[in-house]
Amino acid sequence: MLTTAKILSGLMGLCVGDALGVPVEFTSRAERIESPVTSMLGYGAWNVPPGTWSDDSSLTFCLAECLCSGFSLDAIANSFRRWYNEGYWTPHGDVFDIGNTTLVAIANLQQGTPPLKAGGTSEMSNGNGSLMRILPMVYYHKSLNFSELIEQTHQVSCITHAHARSQIACGIYISIAVSLLEGAEPQTAYIKGLANIHKIYSASDYTSQMPHFTRVFSGEIAKLTVEEIRSSGYVIDTLEASLWCLLNSSSYSEAVLKAVNLGGDTDTTAAVTGGLAGIYYGVENIPQEWIEQIARKQDIIDLAARFEAAVYKL
Repeated sequence: MLTTAKILSGLMGLCVGDALGVPVEFTSRAERIESPVTSMLGYGAWNVPPGTWSDDSSLTFCLAECLCSGFSLDAIANSFRRWYNEGYWTPHGDVFDIGNTTLVAIANLQQGTPPLKAGGTSEMSNGNGSLMRILPMVYYHKSLNFSELIEQTHQVSCITHAHARSQIACGIYISIAVSLLEGAEPQTAYIKGLANIHKIYSASDYTSQMPHFTRVFSGEIAKLTVEEIRSSGYVIDTLEASLWCLLNSSSYSEAVLKAVNLGGDTDTTAAVTGGLAGIYYGVENIPQEWIEQIARKQDIIDLAARFEAAVYKL
């Protein structure tokens, strides 16, 4: 049964990870080894107070809000425009971080480009900007058959990131998240999620991209050393890092702190990790002192309740 608590676990898990990473975004791994993050900090990279989340959470909440009214690409695209233009679903009323590919896509939307045509399709358009916000799609898993869920996941990615590689990364992530939501422990969810999604990607137009996912589909991402894990803004790096952090941790806090302390794109690596870890460990196992510091905490709780109510009307 999909409860408000299960939805909140993912949304808050993502948001807390994001907020933990915001103050140290762009710092190096060497800096994080020398001075590891262990608590909710503030200011730093963006000079914002503790508990401030970035575009990762903002766009995640935009998507979740739209899904409360059913699946509409036009509505989702419009919410992204509202975020950029009006500060909609921002922690403090202003946008302080946006990826280049997302910025170009929103400019295209502003000019009337249809949502499925707005996102970047070039090799260089494979940042992690759609992966970071795709998590709410997992809560539609009981309302759609699996192939429909993945197809809609691809479409949501395409609004900003339309290259097949970004679509696949989102599909893999949602497939694994579905297994976690159904109660599998992380390693089992990883293997099951890969098996389910492989059926789609091995018999589709996406096969040419499969070599880029060799390490993920090996089923052994957890066995890589930390030196082999990259934490840049590239979508493959973020997917690999988030799975590695989840699979090499035994609590929510360990997983997201591991992600932040990889350095680099700290907020997104921790957000993507935190979404999965939140689903598995539950909101009750996210440190309460972190949740208490999160900006607009009650709005996020209310969003989860609306989403749960909406899912049961589908």
